Amino acid sequence: MRYEIRVEGQLSEPLIRMFPEFDHVTMSGQTLLFGQVVDEAHLYGLLARCQSLGLRILELRQVPR
Repeated sequence: MRYEIRVEGQLSEPLIRMFPEFDHVTMSGQTLLFGQVVDEAHLYGLLARCQSLGLRILELRQVPR
């Protein structure tokens, strides 16, 4: 499954490195993380990682391959 996670703000390099399985693009004061999510546990782990880092998720969506 391919997912996009849009978070508020421009993530610093140390924060970007916390998501090694994702590529990223920064635009208009937001950062879009995108990549493969292998299963539901991985998805929940990503959400927990965002929460623990204090990131505000603006959008989460599954996208076609």
